[in-house]
Amino acid sequence: MVLDPLTLLVLTTAMAAASALYLVMEWSSVRERSLLLWSTGFAIIAVGSTLALLRSRGYVLFGIWFPNGLLIAAHWLFLVGVARFTHARLSHAWWLLVVVWLAMLSLPEGPWWSKVMLGIQSLLISAVTLRAALLLRPQGGALSVGAAQLRSVLLAHGLFYLAKGGSALALDAFVNLANFRGAVILVSLVEGAMAIMLLAMSMIGTERHRREEHIAQIAARDPLTSLDNRRALYLRAPELLQQASVASPGALLLIDIDHFKQVNDLHGHDAGDRLLVTLSDLVRAAVPRGALAARLGGDEFVIMLRSTSAAAAQALGQDLREAFAQQARALYATPDPVSLSIGATLFDQPGTELSHWLKRADEALYASKRKGRNRMELVP
Repeated sequence: MVLDPLTLLVLTTAMAAASALYLVMEWSSVRERSLLLWSTGFAIIAVGSTLALLRSRGYVLFGIWFPNGLLIAAHWLFLVGVARFTHARLSHAWWLLVVVWLAMLSLPEGPWWSKVMLGIQSLLISAVTLRAALLLRPQGGALSVGAAQLRSVLLAHGLFYLAKGGSALALDAFVNLANFRGAVILVSLVEGAMAIMLLAMSMIGTERHRREEHIAQIAARDPLTSLDNRRALYLRAPELLQQASVASPGALLLIDIDHFKQVNDLHGHDAGDRLLVTLSDLVRAAVPRGALAARLGGDEFVIMLRSTSAAAAQALGQDLREAFAQQARALYATPDPVSLSIGATLFDQPGTELSHWLKRADEALYASKRKGRNRMELVP
């Protein structure tokens, strides 16, 4: 098969239409608006590529300049989709591209008209595409594989159009580009077909990675309190344990609510759930950065602190007990006071598993229960 402009336009139309259909199918299952915006962009490219077939019959406006305008609109939708994906706000200046495009069409024709139109169109596409790539910069961490691929494709695509626009406006002053018109068109069509394929693949990969991350986050969260669950605790605790040493120990606090059953029996399970959420909010506010907080199940919670001391762990436990007892009294009346019993231990042996430290904290917790509850026992 010969890669002439007509064949490449047909291939581009088919690939853009297939990409639009696939992305809209993905959108129908996950309802991510960025997928719908990207799908619409590819659908517009398919329409524009179909209209571009008219250029061979001499329809300049609807065979060349109108399809090029649709190409700008498609890339603008790619930018809006990336902004939606990254939760970024676009300046109102990006919404003026339609006005710029209509103003260009109203310019009087002349010997320079085609060159100026081609240059400005290419620069507009380049600006929109490069802006989309810059929106995908890492924020507080590395980009996902799909997002990094999408950023690279957008950068390469934007730089290609930047070079194309620059050559149309500047290089033509030194080189007669009309002699290379056929080669320029062919290279543009090949780059466009490759860009469609790579953009569609990376867009789908980007959204799928985000969906998988979201599912993983749900699997690691306790649905009631939004703290880590037992599974997440066992996955993340080894990192904290490995950082501990005799010179810089960590602390593990095992927390249990005293007389929690009375709240459920007297006020209902919804009241018990509210009390658990109250405690989780207090825990979340009390733990320092880099600590772990998890709900083991029922009314048992765990806090793991890094680089701390017995005094600091005791102080955190004391603050939690006082704050929780005050809120529990205000929320629900019970025959016996609802309070916290805490068992704690310092961990300073990197090779020891979490279950060992949980067992030691559990022994300290039962010691605090035996001594009258509403207290904290710390095993050295």
